[in-house]
Amino acid sequence: MQNNLFTSLRSMKLMEACKSAQVYALNPSNAASSSASSSSVDKSGLASTFSIRTKSVRGAGGVGHHFTPSMVVDTLLPFGLPSIEDIEPAVDPFLRPLDPVATLSDSFRRLSAAVDAVGDPAESRLLLLCDLHLEQRSLFRPLADPKLLRRALRSARLHAPNPHHRVVLSAWLRYERREDQFHPVPALLSACSPTSPSLECPRAALLSTSDLLCPCRRTLPNPSPPSSSSSSSVPCRHDPDEDDADVWFCIAEDEVPCVRSRIALLSKPFSTMLYGSFAEAKRDHISFSLNGISARGMKAVATFSRCGRLDEFPPDTVLELLAFANKFCCDGLKHACDSKLASLVRTHDDALLLVDYGLEETAYLLVAACLQVFLRELPKSLSDPDITRLLCTQEGKDKLAAAGHSSFLLYHFLCQVAMEEDMKSNTTVMLLERLVECAAPGWQKQLSLHQLGCVMLERGEFKDALKWFESAVSEGHVYSLVGVARAKFKKGHKYSAYKLVDKLINASDPSAGWMHQEKSIYSLGKEKMTELQQATEFDPTLLYPYKYRAIALMEEDKIGAAVAEINKIIGFKASTDCLELRAWLLLALQDYEGALQDVRALMTLDPGYMMFHGKLHGDQFIEILQQQVKQWDMADCWMQLYDRWSAVDDIGSLAVVHQMLAKEPTNSSLRFRQSLLLLRLNCQKAAMHSLRLARNHSTHEHERLVYEGWILYDTGHRDEALAKSEESISIQRSFEAFFLKAYALADSNLDHTSSTHVIQLLEQANSCASDNLRKGQAHNNMGSIYVDCDMLDEAAACYLKALGIKHTRAHQGLARVYYLKNQKKFAYDEMTKLIEKAKNNASAYEKRSEYCDRDMAKSDLNMATKLDPLRTYPYRYRAAVLMDDHKDQEAIKELSRAITFKPDLQLLHLRAAFHDSMENTEATLRDCEAALCLDSSHSDTLDLYNKALGRANPQSR
Repeated sequence: MQNNLFTSLRSMKLMEACKSAQVYALNPSNAASSSASSSSVDKSGLASTFSIRTKSVRGAGGVGHHFTPSMVVDTLLPFGLPSIEDIEPAVDPFLRPLDPVATLSDSFRRLSAAVDAVGDPAESRLLLLCDLHLEQRSLFRPLADPKLLRRALRSARLHAPNPHHRVVLSAWLRYERREDQFHPVPALLSACSPTSPSLECPRAALLSTSDLLCPCRRTLPNPSPPSSSSSSSVPCRHDPDEDDADVWFCIAEDEVPCVRSRIALLSKPFSTMLYGSFAEAKRDHISFSLNGISARGMKAVATFSRCGRLDEFPPDTVLELLAFANKFCCDGLKHACDSKLASLVRTHDDALLLVDYGLEETAYLLVAACLQVFLRELPKSLSDPDITRLLCTQEGKDKLAAAGHSSFLLYHFLCQVAMEEDMKSNTTVMLLERLVECAAPGWQKQLSLHQLGCVMLERGEFKDALKWFESAVSEGHVYSLVGVARAKFKKGHKYSAYKLVDKLINASDPSAGWMHQEKSIYSLGKEKMTELQQATEFDPTLLYPYKYRAIALMEEDKIGAAVAEINKIIGFKASTDCLELRAWLLLALQDYEGALQDVRALMTLDPGYMMFHGKLHGDQFIEILQQQVKQWDMADCWMQLYDRWSAVDDIGSLAVVHQMLAKEPTNSSLRFRQSLLLLRLNCQKAAMHSLRLARNHSTHEHERLVYEGWILYDTGHRDEALAKSEESISIQRSFEAFFLKAYALADSNLDHTSSTHVIQLLEQANSCASDNLRKGQAHNNMGSIYVDCDMLDEAAACYLKALGIKHTRAHQGLARVYYLKNQKKFAYDEMTKLIEKAKNNASAYEKRSEYCDRDMAKSDLNMATKLDPLRTYPYRYRAAVLMDDHKDQEAIKELSRAITFKPDLQLLHLRAAFHDSMENTEATLRDCEAALCLDSSHSDTLDLYNKALGRANPQSR
């Protein structure tokens, strides 16, 4: 079987492209017990097919590990074993403060001061608030919380001071939803529907006021004249009456009748010419042939001077008037032309046609409208040379600046998109160079310089990378020292890099996990492993230490231990590189089913993933592995999905759904289930992609509306999601429409009436056709609502129904019911059942701890932390126990241990409360401010903060 596997690889001619890669062999016998399946291997066939070029693999400290001859023919990987050199962690391309809590605290204080400021001009104040929210977004990047990032972006949009900022931020919000991936793609600048997010409205973005009400949702009043150049009381006639005219402008053989007083009101130059000491003031016929305007254009000027509108004029005439207005300083006419032309921009072609006119005439709104089209087409527009010439080059930036549209915000958005598309491209480099030019001192300069260093490092331009990283450090961004060290290391100065990071660690109190991770790159032997262990202790979410230790174990022929090591991180943080490494290890163990499962899961996370150091597309490898395992039809797949779903095996469930979609790629229901699994794994980007595919493949309107509703809900637009669900129900009653409506309504503080309504919606959902996977979830949710309403018997009935159709998570709800009925032993036993059934059971251990004595609870919570260190309740519980035992400093230390790598609202609030009980006012205020930066409406933290403020000396703040 294994021989057939490699024959398939060779027949695809993939080996030819990889001859530079060494081929290694290893003996899986020591870890055979870890393999889920075994295969007989024709060893003589393998030996005759491949020659082994080397049996040496570089170890952790550069020491070679040699395989014995007996290991040569047992297992053979087609592209060589994973290499330590290929798993080097990237330098994070975002701001990473040394003290995240203090930085969040400072951000909150500055934002609060700006909100409370009085006397500042409105636009200046809005601009400051917008910038502060944008800065907060950059500080939230290391937290990897999509909700926080979206909230900061929406807050920045709410405080956008002008059309430029509104255009960029509304496009950015739209980009986050990736509406460009809908089929068919919605019209770029069409009016909003009742369920569209109002902050993304293209019409609202171009308004000259900061009115937050979307104009698509109200009737606009008739526009007032733009200046005193006209009066609405004067009837608007296309051709002025000869009786009204008292001056004629002569253009070639045409004489255009005008009203002198009206023309004089257009601008100061005209007023001076017609009423000052010039000869034209005494003439009733004025020669105007050499002023670059046609007779038709001058007639339009005359008409505008009388009525102040351009409704009846074609675009070419308006363009002529725009140039005329610029030449003669007619501000009112220019604004009218600018607004008129901006309203004509509807498509990509319109924008490309008109943007040059707008830039030449510095027409602010016209350029804004064109820019809006380009931004709403991202990332596609970055492949258009005409657009990139404008957005990326110095000349284009200067033109945009002249029109009022060059800003740090614009290039910040463009750089994020470009870096996501291709970090090494020339387009990305040029945009980052523009970003640096627009950046103000402080966080903007730090971010732009650091990102440019990261890109240069990725491109292998180490000298330039070093320069940009050092510039970022000089601006105050200490984390850029990691980039400095890495660039020096790449240039061959390993000891210099080591000393730099070592000095950083010694100067930091406490040190951070990423510091020890970086130091490990430049260390050898036992010191390297010690640094990696410290990195994991300080920050268990870092991937590199697990991957390094797994490969080091593999090189020692301890494949089972290597799999166990990488399982530690996959258990709570799924990532493509870790899944690939485990698949690689399972392949070495000849566990083809396990390897295939992991490859399917990682291809769900990233459909374009290239395996084996970028040499083989994952889909091709799936085709090869499928030859080694039993094939399932759709009925088998459904049975497997039920089993894995019931076992809370999200990775396994993902793999089964991936296989089902290979058979039915347009099945929108399967795509939706795929998105649910991805959300459980905290892979929001991939989940949103699956949701969009579900929406695109929907064959019925009511289904499409439901999936659009989930997209809106998951991007923070609850009310719009509710509207989508109601629209879907009005077309056809369905399980998913009722479930979406119930879920969205439950996401609020429910009173008894609202709870009853949610229960009724879930009952209506279960009365519609669906499979037991979804109905089990509905029963489980219904049970939760009944518990909140203190209707415990009804809740128990719901949970038992859910368990009857293999919804395993209902054990947790039923345990809660037993506990509330003072049946603590039954509650404990119920959670034990869940632990026995569930594959990913950190939450089960955590919940079971609530139903046992202190010692058993401590044991369960320690296990929960071991399985998933991101769960915060165990830290809070242990800290509370220490506090009860009057071990104040140990309690603070326990919370700080988690806050170091996860500044969480509840952790910060509890530590602030502990500091308050110890009368440490300064620390209390700092933690409260950091917590309020994450959620400014958290009532308990607000109460504690106000209490601490009352005790603090105002001068010390």
